[in-house]
Amino acid sequence: MSKPTIIVVGNGMVGYKFCEKLLARSTQFQIIVFGEEPRHAYDRVHLSEYFNGKTADDLSLSTLSWYSDNGIALHLDDPIQEINRSEKTIHSLKGVTLKYDYLVLATGSSAFVPDIPGIEKEGVFVYRTIEDLELIRACAANAKSGAVMGGGLLGLEAAKALIDLGIAETHVIEFAPRLMPRQIDSAGSNMLQMKLSQLGLHVHLNKSTAAITGDKKIHALKFNDDSQLAVDMLVISAGIRPRDELAKLAGLHVGTRGGIAVNEKMQTSDECIYAIGECALYEGMIYGLVAPGYEMADIVAAHLTEADKSFYGYDMSTKLKLIGVDVASFGDAFITEPDCRTILFEDTHKGIYKRINITNDGKNLLGGILIGDADAYNMLLQTVNNKIVLPPDPEDLILGSRGGESNAGAGVMSLPDDALICSCEAVTKGVICSAVNDSGVTGIDGMKKCTKAGTGCGGCVPLVKDLIAGTMKANGQYIKNVICEHFDYSRQELFDLVKINGLKNYDLVLDHYGKGDGCEVCKPVVASILSSLWNDVIVKQEVIQDSNDRFLANIQKGGTYSVVPRIPGGEITPDKLIVIGQVAKKYGLYTKITGGQRIDMFGAHLSDLPLIWEELIDAGFESGHAYGKALRTVKSCVGSTWCRFGLHDSVTFAIEVEDRYKGIRAPHKIKGGVSGCVRECAEAQSKDFGIIATEKGWNLYVCGNGGSKPQHAQLLATDIDKETVVKYLDRFLMFYIKTADQLTRTATWLNKLDGGMSYLKNVIVNDSLGLGEQLEEEMQALVNSYHCEWKEAINNPSMRKRFAHFINAPDEKDPHAQFEPMREQVRAKEW
Repeated sequence: MSKPTIIVVGNGMVGYKFCEKLLARSTQFQIIVFGEEPRHAYDRVHLSEYFNGKTADDLSLSTLSWYSDNGIALHLDDPIQEINRSEKTIHSLKGVTLKYDYLVLATGSSAFVPDIPGIEKEGVFVYRTIEDLELIRACAANAKSGAVMGGGLLGLEAAKALIDLGIAETHVIEFAPRLMPRQIDSAGSNMLQMKLSQLGLHVHLNKSTAAITGDKKIHALKFNDDSQLAVDMLVISAGIRPRDELAKLAGLHVGTRGGIAVNEKMQTSDECIYAIGECALYEGMIYGLVAPGYEMADIVAAHLTEADKSFYGYDMSTKLKLIGVDVASFGDAFITEPDCRTILFEDTHKGIYKRINITNDGKNLLGGILIGDADAYNMLLQTVNNKIVLPPDPEDLILGSRGGESNAGAGVMSLPDDALICSCEAVTKGVICSAVNDSGVTGIDGMKKCTKAGTGCGGCVPLVKDLIAGTMKANGQYIKNVICEHFDYSRQELFDLVKINGLKNYDLVLDHYGKGDGCEVCKPVVASILSSLWNDVIVKQEVIQDSNDRFLANIQKGGTYSVVPRIPGGEITPDKLIVIGQVAKKYGLYTKITGGQRIDMFGAHLSDLPLIWEELIDAGFESGHAYGKALRTVKSCVGSTWCRFGLHDSVTFAIEVEDRYKGIRAPHKIKGGVSGCVRECAEAQSKDFGIIATEKGWNLYVCGNGGSKPQHAQLLATDIDKETVVKYLDRFLMFYIKTADQLTRTATWLNKLDGGMSYLKNVIVNDSLGLGEQLEEEMQALVNSYHCEWKEAINNPSMRKRFAHFINAPDEKDPHAQFEPMREQVRAKEW
């Protein structure tokens, strides 16, 4: 008896997922797939990453052999032209005619292209396929300005693509009065627009395009208000249209505004034909996300194998990062009072907007919007979906608990087993926990292979990791935080092993405790450990530096480098200022005073670095370690030296502290501050360590940071003298260096530390582990072994050879490094 034949029309993400779902349920079907594109299924969700170095193969959901290995006949670059429902046959463009028992339409959608005069001109593109992206990239190579028509999800993704392609002047044109009108409210849109504007994106709202002007090629956009915008290219991303033309020709029922009408089993008006994904219309709704498309695919697979599963709509909650800005909406985001109570948090300084809607009785969360900080999205979504009762102070959901420590993992483990964790693959909490308990899964990679959780959009990965850790902890299992596949140790364990055995280079560490050849993950970790232990010149570690360490300078735009000499406490003599000016002028460098009270010099050629360093060192400067995971600066106010409010000499103390800890390598960069009074002009409480003068001495704060996720430092000790401050700092910094994971700031380290600040205070101040003296001695050994890395590099001939762009012509500069004028200085031209 022959197998029933299923023909899948469309080889996009949803069409591919249907094949995968059906094969998981049964092998009793003959599957034939027709794709319109010349390549097999690829990931459209992460399409813009094509401009960040990912290839078409990287984006592929499978290999060509996967189809043949699973008995699937694949026809690429051959769209279906006709469906004969009476004979149950299809006819393709290339003349293939086949009979089917069941037909699955996964034709997806096409870009909506408005009927605007001039839309056919060169330089106008849509943003849907890899081929579209290749055309956009080719055009962008010669474009200085570009625009995207459409301010929704896809439009902002397209805008990011233009920015990634180096088009500095990128515009977004939106007909509606706000960005992302379907996902976020007006206040959230205003915050998003402000954040995007700060990143250099030009947003134009309430704009209706009347015409595209130019000869053969686009020259400008003309709007209905008679204004114009000159651009070199335009990307259309004004929405999607379901691909239902084939269904219309076959006489299937379609919606008045498009879409193939389906029932809860995804059947069309012909019970042998199904429709899934963006072409399917269920109760008047087109679902434009991949997760509901995957759910539809599973429902058809279930129905064909006589399993009971139906579609009753889908949660359209979403979280994404648009041009570096977190944006999320979940549940009923737009419900308003008096149908609910709304709690709002808005911080225009940091660009954060949070809104949650709760029931009038305060018991349940209905939905919300997050802009600028969406870390809480997964748990908020679970709270809505599982009708979890809210805490007495529901504002804690977006502001965090202000009453002390909280158990971050408890919320995840309290979810019901049927809570949907990965919506793309329909993986529940119970399935994830079972994978840990029954299959021994202990990491995210294993979970992806076992359950496919996290393999779609990736938004659920943090929640999946928490569930793995929580389940292991509940089972009394040791949760091992290994560095990578080459080292079966945590950074802390390897740190101790390297120290005990006195290992001084990467090869020895790999031979003793690793396997294989190492990778880009473990090499920088070992480099950090070696430099933190032995304080040797990091450039000597030939194969394992971070890229900036390799040249003792930060690589900048245009392939040039920055030079940042140390200026302790921000104090500098006129003679040294003159030298910086002379050096900058001689080598054509752009200069800027930083927020850390230093002077940055940008635009240095690689071959000029040793020459610049020599002149600075001769003037008494040394490396500022701006390129390394080390102490950057200790910022100070003028304190009692000049200020009438200053209680103590904060400048002198800041210089002493910076001179003590300069050059010391750590898991991440370290910044400090010393303020002469509580007015806090040095912003000490936003640093990894902050020292603030009091009437009786100094208060010491630790574990703060600025950056994308600011956190105030917490008080460690009060009214202590300078000697005690230094003693506690020695202990604190050394304890952090020994125990933190690589690339973990002190604030994050403290957040993950069992016992939090109470435990840290016990270790540092009360010496509860009896390590105080040892930590002080280890720090003193690092202090005693300080060296200026610039000086070491220029005095070592073999190391100095590295600083040449062309090995056979060491004096020649990089010809690709180009500059352009800017406010009486120069800046690097875009790559």
